[in-house]
Amino acid sequence: MCGRFNLLDSEEVHALGESLEIDADDFRFSRDISPASVISIVRANEAGRYVADAIWWLKLDQHGKPNPRVTSFNSRAARLHEERYLGYKPYRQSRCLIPASAFVEGLGDRKTYHKIELQGQAIAFGGLCQEYVNTSTGEVVTGASIITLGPLAQWRDIHPQSMPLMLPWDDADLIQRWLDPGNSHVASFEPLLKPAVSVTQRVVRIDKPSQWNEIGEPFFFS
Repeated sequence: MCGRFNLLDSEEVHALGESLEIDADDFRFSRDISPASVISIVRANEAGRYVADAIWWLKLDQHGKPNPRVTSFNSRAARLHEERYLGYKPYRQSRCLIPASAFVEGLGDRKTYHKIELQGQAIAFGGLCQEYVNTSTGEVVTGASIITLGPLAQWRDIHPQSMPLMLPWDDADLIQRWLDPGNSHVASFEPLLKPAVSVTQRVVRIDKPSQWNEIGEPFFFS
C-alpha cells in the first residue's frame, strides 16, 4: 500500500457507521491522511463497539511517537504467523477496523499514482492496534496499522506488490469475530488474507498523492 487514504463525511461513510453500530459523526474526517497521522479506528470491548483515535504507525516509542526505526503503518499478512513479527500478537489480541473513503496506490516509479475506491460504499480496512504508555506523561497512546495482502493480478500496472485488506463490513458475524478481543482463533480469517476483488473497484489516475487530483478517465475492476 502506498501509504495514503482519506475519510470523507459522506452518505457511504455514515452507512458504514450504521452497519457497524457506531456513530460516524465520531470519526476524524480528513481529505488526506498519511502515515504517522492521527486516525479513527473502530474497536470493541465488553461494553460494545467504539471509535478511538490512533496513530497510523503500529510501533510507537516510549513517548508515544512513531518509532522511526520501524516502518509499521502496514502489517504484511504473509508474516502474521511469525511469532517475532510486530503484528503477531495484535493479530490475535487487538484487531480493529480503519474506516476510509478511498486510498492511493503508486506504481513505484514516483510518477504513476491511482486513487482506488469501492463502488457505492465506504471501506473498512482490516487493521491491527497496540497500546503504549507514554513514560513521561502516563498517557495511553494507541498505534495502528493496515494489513496488506499479496499482489493482485489486476493491479500489475497500479501497485504490483500488495493490496490492503478490505473487510466485507456487511457480514455481521465476521465483523463481530474480527473485533472480539477475546477471539484469538485466527484460522477462520485465512480466506480474507488472499488478494481478491470482492466489491467493484473504481480506479482513476491522479497527479500528486497529497492532492488527489484526477487526471484520467476512471476504470473498474470487479
